[in-house]
Amino acid sequence: QAFWVSRPKENMKFTTIKQLTIPDTTPSIIEDSRIRVTGYKSCKLYPEDMRFVRVYDPDNDAIVDFISNNFEVSALEITNLYRHRWDIEVFFKWIKQNIVIKNLWGFSENAVKVHLWTAIISYLTVARIKADYNSGYSVTEVATLIRISALERIELRQLITKQDSSTNSDQNVKELSLFDDF
Repeated sequence: QAFWVSRPKENMKFTTIKQLTIPDTTPSIIEDSRIRVTGYKSCKLYPEDMRFVRVYDPDNDAIVDFISNNFEVSALEITNLYRHRWDIEVFFKWIKQNIVIKNLWGFSENAVKVHLWTAIISYLTVARIKADYNSGYSVTEVATLIRISALERIELRQLITKQDSSTNSDQNVKELSLFDDF
């Protein structure tokens, strides 16, 4: 069974079925109860009982409400689950931005896990190389340089460390300007 934690809409209509006990060790918990939604549409869409947790947030000086279908954990854990879901979302956003997965090797759970772990390990290896050589390039740029130079015989340090602009001025190359006459 899957459990969820969410924030209720301000206009959510419900009846309290039972007040749950709140331990004295959690003074920030204002209310912990078993509820059932009573709105015309909502009671048809979700006929099960829900858990309603009301908490005082001292950081923002606000009262925050949560709903969940999990009655097994404490009210404090419900609030922490919601708070930490942002960490999970940030992690998956980071994966989407940094881990390049173009084609999956398979669609089973194991295939996806192996593919994801391989991509993460590759990213961390490139990040370690970047850190070890104190490269001025980003991790993505280092990965691109390694990928396009994979078959060239070049020292890794030379490849991923940025060259000074003074080394280019030593070359005696005459480049045409866009506006030079031919």
